[in-house]
Amino acid sequence: MNTQVSLSGLVLDNPVIPASGTFGYGYEFAELYDINILGSFSFKGTTRDPRFGNPTPRIAECESGMINSVGLQNPGIDKVIAEELPRLRACFHKPVIANISGFSVDEYKYCCERIDREEQVGLIEVNVSCPNVHGGGMSFGTSPEMAAEVTRAVKSVTTKPVYIKLSPNVTDITAIAKACEEAGADGISLINTLMGMRIDIKRKKPVIANKMGGFSGPAIFPVALRCVYQVYEAVNIPIIGMGGVASAEDVIEMMLAGATAVQVGAANLVDPFASKKIIEDLPRVMAACGIENLTDCIGGAHHG
Repeated sequence: MNTQVSLSGLVLDNPVIPASGTFGYGYEFAELYDINILGSFSFKGTTRDPRFGNPTPRIAECESGMINSVGLQNPGIDKVIAEELPRLRACFHKPVIANISGFSVDEYKYCCERIDREEQVGLIEVNVSCPNVHGGGMSFGTSPEMAAEVTRAVKSVTTKPVYIKLSPNVTDITAIAKACEEAGADGISLINTLMGMRIDIKRKKPVIANKMGGFSGPAIFPVALRCVYQVYEAVNIPIIGMGGVASAEDVIEMMLAGATAVQVGAANLVDPFASKKIIEDLPRVMAACGIENLTDCIGGAHHG
């Protein structure tokens, strides 16, 4: 059975990619298993300057999911290039996906230009959809015009494929996806987290210090699937689907909706072996569904 897929010329052994923010810079998981089994992975969202992130508590559990408000904690682009990527190179021998965030168009442009020079980076994922920061992130992803402006700026300084990561917290995600495509995006990643919150009924206060955060986990899978399905019909560029993916069956379902590759997020925080188990189970599910080549099922639900 053939599990290979291709993202804008980047060939992956399989479509399973741990999502940004749930896999660090990879080497922590490399202590548990050989992470080269992965198609690739998207490393922690990186900004120009170091960020401590949001105040604690940052995590709230809920039925079939979790809410987080980490706030893009990262050491900054210079340290990622100087320290994190060399450590990663020792344990991961495939091209990695660089997840870049920013608070201005110039910051996105600066970080993408820097990371584009790194040989280890096979694809750049530009996050215009983080719900956990003020004055940046999702503010760029809720407007077609702003998302297109970021896309154009980043594409002007990069040579590698650029995928724009979109938020579901909008009225019409297809309009934003189309604007990114017209501005030169090579692909679309979706969805980032939904907005959610929990309240401590004894303290009568929100559980998370930031009050609200990104809701992820199995509960959001149907929403993610719907968004991927809609965007597949609206654009002609590849899609990386994500949102509540927790099994090999979910991967196939997401690909039938239109995804070329699939990211696994919250499941990695519940079980650090989640992505490995999904990859190992893919051939069984493919056989059960009569799938010989995974690429044959991309968008299959649109042709039935």
